[in-house]
Parts: sequence; structure tokens; C-alpha cells
Amino acid sequence: MEPRGDWRAQADAIGFVYHDTGGAPYWDEGAAYAFTLREIEEDIEPVAAELHAMCLDLVEEVVRDQALMERLAIPAAHRDFVAASWRTRQPSLYGRFDLAYDGQGPARLYEYNADTPTSVFECATFQWIWLEQLIASGVLPAGADQFNSLFEALRNRFGAIFPHGGFVHFAADASAIEDRQTVRFFEDLAVQAGIEPKFVEMQEIGLNATSRFVDDDGLELQAAFKLYPWEYMLREPYAANLATAGVRWIEPAWKAILSNKGLLPLLWQRHEGHPNLLPAFFDDDPQAAVLGDSYVRKPLFSREGANVEVVRDGVGEIETDEGYGAEGFVRQAFCPPPVFDGNHPVIGVWIVGDEAAGIGIREDDGIVTRNLARFVPHFIE
Repeated sequence: MEPRGDWRAQADAIGFVYHDTGGAPYWDEGAAYAFTLREIEEDIEPVAAELHAMCLDLVEEVVRDQALMERLAIPAAHRDFVAASWRTRQPSLYGRFDLAYDGQGPARLYEYNADTPTSVFECATFQWIWLEQLIASGVLPAGADQFNSLFEALRNRFGAIFPHGGFVHFAADASAIEDRQTVRFFEDLAVQAGIEPKFVEMQEIGLNATSRFVDDDGLELQAAFKLYPWEYMLREPYAANLATAGVRWIEPAWKAILSNKGLLPLLWQRHEGHPNLLPAFFDDDPQAAVLGDSYVRKPLFSREGANVEVVRDGVGEIETDEGYGAEGFVRQAFCPPPVFDGNHPVIGVWIVGDEAAGIGIREDDGIVTRNLARFVPHFIE
């Protein structure tokens, strides 16, 4: 497709300033993915809803089982804290399933970004603006649509979590432009839901004399959205205070159970043969031999494809080495993304609360989606 001539200026105007990465476009509207309504309503939306329900069932099981907590590398000192966040039903805002889907067979789960997923801002806003403008210009027909109620769903979810409004901290690393702009997006949604937001650098959060978390102005954190993963928080020096500080965290601590790759073999053990799952095993499980000599080896914790090893015919190739893997690995069946004009797309399906609320597509030149992968818009024919 022909990109809009002013798309960069439009992106800058709404705060989507990380539209280029490493000198190349991150947002790429030189192409678009077209879906039928049947593909969305039968192959993607209900699959995400079912996977989400399976994940919640798994959380219920794991919080009752110390061995499973150990398998997921949740520090022993904080397992009661994680379990308590589930038993008290601390609410979740959002998450993103990453799926392989070619329009022919069933969508298959690669992983669940359950704690700190990004690409939400551009998916909810700029992708929708693209659709509206292309319909208005006649490039797309008037009946075109998009699986994308993400903006409204997130705003409404903030209102459901904080029905009486109130004061909420928003924390991230401000030096990471994508993270800061993503959190600004959430702050704006919070305002629209009647919430008063205040940003604080994650590293500026400290403890006061009563062991409560406070921001750099000394204001106590009572509710906080954090774009900072639980696997880090549970290993920070302040982790011992998490259980007693009384902060309502978004995302809640039980997301630590779903936000590592150990989720994949646990789901497979409980739903072996499920059409939307790939066979997966812990690295030390003898049953992993059934995968043969072609599979993908993933660290329990990693970001943007780092330290993912693709093994083909017994020969492994590791993506960017960023030191992940100390907590262990899983092996997943080799199932490369489909190829369209040399590009490998992965579909991210957003879950808001308990509902599927839209999709965003990232494509890479290789079969592992990395930090330089491109965001490509979609529409429903």
C-alpha cells in the first residue's frame, strides 16, 4: 500500500515518537494484513478468550503448589505474596497473547506477554487513525473495519478497577522512550476514567520510615501501574517490603505466574493436543525428546527474542544474547510464522480484563520477533 505522506508528522503529534527504530521505520504502512470477519470471529477472538481462561485455571492451581512455584522460578520468600494477590482477586488490566496464524490452520500460541506488554499505544490509537483516514480517502472501502476496541476497553477497565476514581501512580523508566510514551497513554486513559495520575521514575520509588513505598516527593504509593516486570521486582532489595507495603499494583503479583515461558509446558501438560497450543516441555524434561532435533529453546524470562535459540536439524542458532537464561529454559515445538513477501508476522491479541479487545501485528525478516520488528496495520475486509 502507499504510505500516507505525512504519517510521521501525525505520529509525532499524538506522542507516537518512537515510530522509527535503528534508522528504519518501526511503524510500516507500506503493507497491511487483510482479514475476513470469519477469521477474526472464529479463529482469533474466541481462541484468545479460551487461552485466557486456561491461564486463569493454571494460576488457581499454581498458587496451591510450591513445586509449581519452584518450577516457575518464583522466589520462595515471595510465593505467599503472589498467592495472596490471586486469592484476593487483585484485578488485571491487560495482557497480550502472541499467536502464529496463516489464515489456513488454527492459531497457535507462542507466548503470553501477561505483565508488561508494549505496542499497546500504537495499536489502540495510530492503527485506528490509519484505518479511518484510508476509508475517508477511498483507499479502503467504507465497509472496512478493524479488530480494535482497545482504547475504549482499556479506559473502561480503568474505570472498573477504580470505580470511584482516586490517585494512582504510574511508574516506568523515563529514559526508555517507548516505555515512557506507553505510560503517558495509560495516564491519559486514567484521566478519562476519572483517575488522577502521577508519574514516578521506577528507580525513584523508595521506602519511608514506616516501610511504605513513596515517590520522589514523599507521597505514599497506594495504587500504582508499573511498566516493570515482576521477575525483577521480586528480586530487588525492596522485595521484602512488597507484602506489607499495601500497594495495589497493576499488574498484580499473580501475573508473575503467567509472564514467564514456564507457562507453555504447564499448559501443554494440562491440555495436551489442544489445537491452539504447541508441544512444550521444560528443558530438563526427558519427554522433550519427542520434539526431535528441531525446536525452539526459550529462557523462562527474556525480552524481544533475546537468548531464544532456534534448533534446526540439531544445529542451534541463538538470537541476541542479553544474558537471559539463569532461571532455566523451555523447549517448544518448531513452528515458524507464516511468510508473506519474505516477512514473518506474529499476531498479538490483546486481553483487557477478561475480554479479547483487538490485535496488533508485528513482522520480522527472521522467524524470531526481535526489537526491530515492524508494526504493520490490519483491516477486516
